[in-house]
Amino acid sequence: QVQLVESGGGLVQAGSSLRLSCAASGRSFSGYAMGWFRQAPGKAREFVATIGWDGNRIEYSDSTKGRFAISRDNANNIVYLQMNNLKPEDTAVYYCAADLPFPDDGFWLGRGWHSDYWGQGTQVTVSS
Repeated sequence: QVQLVESGGGLVQAGSSLRLSCAASGRSFSGYAMGWFRQAPGKAREFVATIGWDGNRIEYSDSTKGRFAISRDNANNIVYLQMNNLKPEDTAVYYCAADLPFPDDGFWLGRGWHSDYWGQGTQVTVSS
């Protein structure tokens, strides 16, 4: 059974940091890009960050660039999202996903992901 399980969310004050983890199991994700997305109440899901299989390509949304850092540990099938200087507008459920890249720069900005591999989400709440 393929699973992506996120952890590390919580309630923090603005300016704080959190590190989210996403543990993948059930199959090999060799060659897969990993991504973080988020969805706030009443809003559409939005792209946060992506990372290529070997870390050779990393992209962030404009709202998280410079504050968030994505990384992966392929030996242990874990992808991380280090979130610094959190803001109330970062409040959302954060999801990780895995997908095979296709030759379009939009992929790396979270567009067109058709993967069946999504986690259940972890709640991040940032108070002002």
